[in-house]
Amino acid sequence: MTSSSFDDASGEDHPTRAFVLHPELLSDRDRREAGAALEEAVSLAAALPDLQVVASQVVRLQKAQPGLLFGTGKVEELKELIKSNEVDLVLIDGPVTPVQQRNLEKEWGTKLLDRTGLILEIFADRARTREGVLQVELAALSYQRTRLVRAWTHLERQRGGLGFVGGPGETQIEADRRAIDEAVTRIKRQLGKVVKTRALHRAARKKIPYPVVALVGYTNAGKSTLFNRLTGAEVMAKDMLFATLDPTMRAVTLPDGPEVILSDTVGFISDLPTQLVAAFRATLEEVLDADLILHVRDVAHEETEEQARDVALILEDLGVDDTTPQLELWNKTDLLPPERAQELGAMAARKDGIFALSALTGDGLPALLQGVADYLTPPRHHQDLHLEFADGRKRAWLFDEGVVEEEVQTESGFDLKVFWTERQKVSFAAL
Repeated sequence: MTSSSFDDASGEDHPTRAFVLHPELLSDRDRREAGAALEEAVSLAAALPDLQVVASQVVRLQKAQPGLLFGTGKVEELKELIKSNEVDLVLIDGPVTPVQQRNLEKEWGTKLLDRTGLILEIFADRARTREGVLQVELAALSYQRTRLVRAWTHLERQRGGLGFVGGPGETQIEADRRAIDEAVTRIKRQLGKVVKTRALHRAARKKIPYPVVALVGYTNAGKSTLFNRLTGAEVMAKDMLFATLDPTMRAVTLPDGPEVILSDTVGFISDLPTQLVAAFRATLEEVLDADLILHVRDVAHEETEEQARDVALILEDLGVDDTTPQLELWNKTDLLPPERAQELGAMAARKDGIFALSALTGDGLPALLQGVADYLTPPRHHQDLHLEFADGRKRAWLFDEGVVEEEVQTESGFDLKVFWTERQKVSFAAL
């Protein structure tokens, strides 16, 4: 992304030198372990090209100061570090108010991005589809609307990214909120057309009798590596946060089972800003429509349990139905000591719906594929039903599901012989 580098006096580009800070609010009982949070923040920064992290630090706070976030003594101490490390950009792993941002930039003489701004930069750099690009612009406008301290270079789309980090052409704000609102209206109009087209594609896909299997998981859990292994596709799969943003779908034939459509999705992350969840609903809508969800976990990560909880919360926020079956995939067993990998494998084998595997080496994938096939082709049984003439909706549902084997009209209604799964029986009873 060009915007994350800048021109020096000689006219040559060089990496933007970044200082990553993780504020640990001691009053927050639900705060994450500071070391792991800082490590994730550094990984986020590394996901931007031409950005070089030259220093990182956890800053412990009793409470956030309204004007400067940090106390004045800490601000001075950090100022010396920023100067000695020749820092161009400070990344704060957490929310920063417009007032705090303006004051800290003035104190430190450098640019500053908070967690939301950084994730937006990454999304802008990675989005490839028309909808992805528009959604990023919309999220950026929502984020910046109250931050009248930035140039709106992303409105012109002359450069990659959003222009937060800097680069030639950055000037102080030239448009007022009305101009921003006009841009929002224009983008929403364009998005409406794109969304309508995608809805038509999804409706057409529903007519094809293939189940949709969606991969979800914390960012960098190995979803794209697994997707590539199962489909032979060449989706970007790097050891990097947010390597995948736009929806990617491929057909996969299961052993002795149906052909399925496998969908790779954007990785989740803790404290994902609300507007970003909305921005990538395009990708996540595939999860809402899925017949089966595969939750990919990085079991080699020290915070694997916390990451799993974050994923569950985001799925809940998205409105994923509790009735949608989920399988849990304990990925990256190749990074564990052999004894631990063997122990997890034995534990997974004893539990229903859990598979231990390595997407990188392929270990455990045959059992996973068989498990997916078993879930998508559950046992069926015959049953005789009688419907009154007034039960037209129920009768239509049975035919839509393709479970009617025989139907005879009687004086009082219809006698039907159906061949269905237990899940279909429960759904029918709820009509």
